[in-house]
Amino acid sequence: MTPSVAHIEKVLEVANSPSAAARSRLAASWRRSAEKHGLDPGEHRSPKRVEGTHLRERLDAFEKFMTVAAPRMDCLFSLIGQSGCAVLLTDDDGVVLDQRISEADTAVFQEWGLSIGADWSEQNEGTNGIGTCLAEQRRVIIHRDEHFFARNTAMSCIDAPIYGADGRIMAALDVSSARADHTEAFNRLIGAQVAQTARAIEEANFRAAFDKARIVVAESDNAEASTLLAIDEHDLIIGATREARRVFRFAPVGDLAPRPANDVLGRRDGPTGFEKAERAAVIRALTRSGGNVSEAARHLGIGRATLYRRMKRLGLDQG
Repeated sequence: MTPSVAHIEKVLEVANSPSAAARSRLAASWRRSAEKHGLDPGEHRSPKRVEGTHLRERLDAFEKFMTVAAPRMDCLFSLIGQSGCAVLLTDDDGVVLDQRISEADTAVFQEWGLSIGADWSEQNEGTNGIGTCLAEQRRVIIHRDEHFFARNTAMSCIDAPIYGADGRIMAALDVSSARADHTEAFNRLIGAQVAQTARAIEEANFRAAFDKARIVVAESDNAEASTLLAIDEHDLIIGATREARRVFRFAPVGDLAPRPANDVLGRRDGPTGFEKAERAAVIRALTRSGGNVSEAARHLGIGRATLYRRMKRLGLDQG
């Protein structure tokens, strides 16, 4: 029995076993691939592709995101590119939008169908790093014969999801290798770097989405996720990353209803809230003017006498 035939028989046996799917995430993915998506592990075809206008539309929709992601992909590729790995970025459908591949390895990855426009959704390619990462919304490593299709068992795929500013999954970051000498232990090391890069892209994209807001890093028990809040000039929280939504029990996806940052972060904001803000503004103006009250009053747009009265009321009377 050839390895290909053995793999096909193993996948079908596991996919047809409900008990196996209940015990193993991999088995559950194989079962989805066979039963839900109607795929045959022995099928020989190239991955489906999105081309022409349809691909252009996807690229245009993700242009800003790809600009943010590009330098982080470059950095990741600089670390692993010489080991025969490719770095790929997909949209939330599993369509490859961008890639980093060394010239020496380009032909190999083209042959495997790992190129811009290729659709690596689980629906079309069965169990694979990109598609299964998106389907299960978690980090995955699909190593060689863990793939559903026998034709994909020569590669390893290491993936992490990327969530958008609205809390919805929007992309997958993938490192793929067709090198036979890449071990599972080596893949785990790469997996940690992929997760870190995905988090960096997610953070940068969130900051770009709220570029006029103040970004606050909140505490979380999940060190692998971005826990960021976007706070506007009125001290209202107007945005939160997926992990921040979980931590503060916000709606998991969609636009946030603005809420006072003090209410969320547990700071006191009683009757003296405006007084504290006013005091801070006066102190800033005095600091900028080097203690010159007349100049500080001009900065605040009020009269010198008015500023003296406020300083006295706020306990800032210079005597």
